[in-house]
Amino acid sequence: MEEGAAIVAAAQRDKQRQKMPFRLADWHSRYLQQARWTEPLRAHLFSRVGIGAARRILEVGCGTGAVLASIPGAENPRSLVGLDIDLERLRLAQSTAPAAGCLCGDALRLPFSGGSFDVVYSHFLFLWVGDPAAAAREMARVARRGGWVLALAEPDYGGRIDFPPALETAGRMQTESLRRQGADPDIGRRLAGLLSAAGLRILECGVLGAQADPGGAGSAGAELEQRVLRNDLGETIAESEWQSYLDADRRARESGSRILYVPTFYAAGLVP
Repeated sequence: MEEGAAIVAAAQRDKQRQKMPFRLADWHSRYLQQARWTEPLRAHLFSRVGIGAARRILEVGCGTGAVLASIPGAENPRSLVGLDIDLERLRLAQSTAPAAGCLCGDALRLPFSGGSFDVVYSHFLFLWVGDPAAAAREMARVARRGGWVLALAEPDYGGRIDFPPALETAGRMQTESLRRQGADPDIGRRLAGLLSAAGLRILECGVLGAQADPGGAGSAGAELEQRVLRNDLGETIAESEWQSYLDADRRARESGSRILYVPTFYAAGLVP
């Protein structure tokens, strides 16, 4: 009886955890997870642009500082700036990346003079910007001639793969929920064109490698992915449907058949 009661109690805790709204610490965990996904690409692009020799670097949409803190040599005195429109996340970014100067501001109206930075980059920013073309122009404007603008990661939910098929409905619902929240779920495919239209010379673009650790049922990565999905779906999914999704997801992970793939695009542009 005691073992059975413990199992029931654990299941109830899991349900409550899934219902809990995302807090700042949850978002930081999510941003760290995303930063791990893009770490090999960042190493490649940062090496290509010579970020170690850059005198001024700007991250637009730095969030909680997950990527800002990883800039090569960021522990040395240098001009490293993180900008975000969310003041609460920005405060955490300042403690996460103490070598950086953190500034509250809008990607559509960057508070810097033209040509102020050697490297300007973003990480999962354009998905959420109301006018991504304007944001691209602003990033190009504040980069110096011969400097770089890097859009390190933008998803494209139009190419999403959920397998087995029983998991496809929740994926489609998440895409529509993002759209209702003001995001552009198909921004990835437009990324290189946005930077090019902003006057940048595209020297590299593509899709991040699709290698991933699927994570077994109950793993930290799987649980975080489920919580993100639950947060996005909000009240659009009934509790019974959500539990059916969790059961199907668990079975797929346990059998090794779970696939969740969202193409994530990147682009690197040079200021002519």
